[in-house]
Amino acid sequence: MGNPKAFLTVPRKEAGYRPINDRIHDFGEVEQTLNSHDRKEQASRCMDCGVPFCHWACPLGNKDPEWNDALYHGDWENAYKLLSKTNPFPEFTGRICPALCEKACVLYLTTGEAVTNRENECAIAEHAYQEGFVKAQQPARNGKSVAVVGSGPAGLAAAYQLNKLGYEVTVFEKNEAAGGLLRYGIPNFKLNKKIIDRRISILEEEGIKFRYNEAVSDASKLASKFDAVVIATGTPQARDLKAPGRELKGIHLALELLSQQNRVLAGIDIKDSERVSAKGKNVLVIGGGDTGSDCIGTAHRQGCKSVTQIEIMPKPPVGHNPNTPWPNWPVILKTTSSHEEGCERRWLLNTNKFIGDKNGNVKEVEVEGVEWLPNPEGGRPIMQLNGKKEIIKADLVLLAMGFLKPEHPEYPENVFTCGDAASGASLVVRAIASGLDTARRINDYLNK
Repeated sequence: MGNPKAFLTVPRKEAGYRPINDRIHDFGEVEQTLNSHDRKEQASRCMDCGVPFCHWACPLGNKDPEWNDALYHGDWENAYKLLSKTNPFPEFTGRICPALCEKACVLYLTTGEAVTNRENECAIAEHAYQEGFVKAQQPARNGKSVAVVGSGPAGLAAAYQLNKLGYEVTVFEKNEAAGGLLRYGIPNFKLNKKIIDRRISILEEEGIKFRYNEAVSDASKLASKFDAVVIATGTPQARDLKAPGRELKGIHLALELLSQQNRVLAGIDIKDSERVSAKGKNVLVIGGGDTGSDCIGTAHRQGCKSVTQIEIMPKPPVGHNPNTPWPNWPVILKTTSSHEEGCERRWLLNTNKFIGDKNGNVKEVEVEGVEWLPNPEGGRPIMQLNGKKEIIKADLVLLAMGFLKPEHPEYPENVFTCGDAASGASLVVRAIASGLDTARRINDYLNK
C-alpha cells in the first residue's frame, strides 16, 4: 500500500453519467470517465484488507487490492497483467458488472463508500488497449480440437482459455456476429459494440476460428468431429405471459426490442413493418430487473411518450436489507441510469389481461394488486390477488420477466455445458467464470 490512510482522507468519487438531456438523444455510452489523477487517487482508497472480501465475492476471484495498488502507483501495465490473470475480458465487466466486489468491500460496510473497483477495472482495460499492452498470444498447439457452440461471454471465455492451453478452437455462432447477450441483449448505451469487435479481433489473431450464421442443432454430431464440445448457448427462451389478449399487436418480448435496436445501430436494414418502436407511444414494461431497465432506456431514445414499469414482487428496501447482510449481495432498491431518465415504477401488480382496439392493437392493460403471504409449508411465499384493479394505458408492452432454464438431452461424455446454458440466467461475470471453469474441466478430461 502506497498510502495506508487514503481511505480516511479520500472520498469515493464516481465518474457519473452524461447529462440526461444529452444522452437520451443517442445510443452512446452513458457513463463518463475520470482523469488519470483522480482514477489513481480512487485506487489508493483500497485498504489491502487482511481478508479481502472483494476477492471472495467476485466469481472470477479478481485480486482487486493488487491491481488497485499497481494503478495507484501509475504502473498501468502491471495493473492490467494482474487483472487479466483472473479476468480475460475486463473491458466487458468494467462496464456492465453489478460489482459484487464493491458490495463486499470493507469500506462499503463501514462508510457506505466502497472502492470504485468496477470503474478502476474499466480504466485499466482501456489504458491497456491505448498503450498496446493487450497483445495476441500465439500458444503452442497440442494437436486436439474443441468446438464451442455460442459466442456469448461464457463461450468466449471457454474459447479463450482452451486456445491458451493449445487447443484448436472453433466457435459456432447462429447470429451474424459474436457476442451473444453482450451484442444482442445489452444496449449500446451500456456497452458499445466496438468494444466487442476489438476483443474478437484479438481472439482471431490468437488463432480462434469463428463460424457465423451456423446454428448447431445436434451437438452429438460435433462430438464425433472434435475432441470436445462446449455448449454455451445461453438461455434463449424468455419467460412469456399467457394472459388474455397476449395475441394483440404491440406486445413483445424484451429481446425483440433490444436485439433489433442493436442490429439497426449496426447498419442492418429492418423493414418498417417489422420494426418494434416506442416512438410516440405509452410504453409498459412488465418486469423489474435489468432487462426491463434496458427497455426503459431504449424506449426513451426511440422517442416514447411515457414509460411505466411494473413488478409483481414487493419494492425492495432502500439502502439496507437485514435479510442480506454484508458481505453478501444486498437485495435493495436499484435505480439505474435508465430509471433516472424518466419512468413511473410500481410494485405488487399482477397483469390480468391485455385490452386492444378494433384493429387488434394493444391499448390498455388491466392490472391488479397482490399480496405475498407466508407459506405454511415454508419456501416461496404465496401470492394472493387483493381485488384492487386498474387500467394502465399502453400502446407498446414489453415483457421482461426473465428466462427459462434450458433443458438439455443426454450428451456424449465429451460434451460440456457452461454459462447460462448450464445454470439458467445469471450475470455476465458468472458466465465468464463458468466458461473458464469449463475449459479447465475439458483440459482435465482430455488429459486424464
